[in-house]
Amino acid sequence: LVELVESGGGSVQAGGSLRLSCAVSGYGRYSRYCLGWFRQAPGKEREGVAAIDTAGSTDYADSVKGRFIISRDGAKNDAKNMLYLQMNSLKPDDTAMYYCAADDGNCPLAPEEIPEYNDLGQGTQVTVSS
Repeated sequence: LVELVESGGGSVQAGGSLRLSCAVSGYGRYSRYCLGWFRQAPGKEREGVAAIDTAGSTDYADSVKGRFIISRDGAKNDAKNMLYLQMNSLKPDDTAMYYCAADDGNCPLAPEEIPEYNDLGQGTQVTVSS
């Protein structure tokens, strides 16, 4: 059973930090898979933020490079993995609902592809005030 459950959202002032977590279940049976984060602000399109694959390769949207760090815990074939997004130097423009996403096989890391991943979580709200 595939399940993605996010946590860690909240409200913070500009310049502050937050760490998002996502418990990912059901992907350990794949030899390669990608885990990522995308976000959606009210009235805006989904925006890929960052992704990481089972080899540890990562990719980031230009808007978050140097401020956000994606990481994962757990061995590739574990039944459950943890995905994280450390968000530093937050800006009001980072305010959005953040979603965890997962895809298998020849999945792309390019940020624009992350919202198209096969499986998504329910989202966690991040609000940054000026």
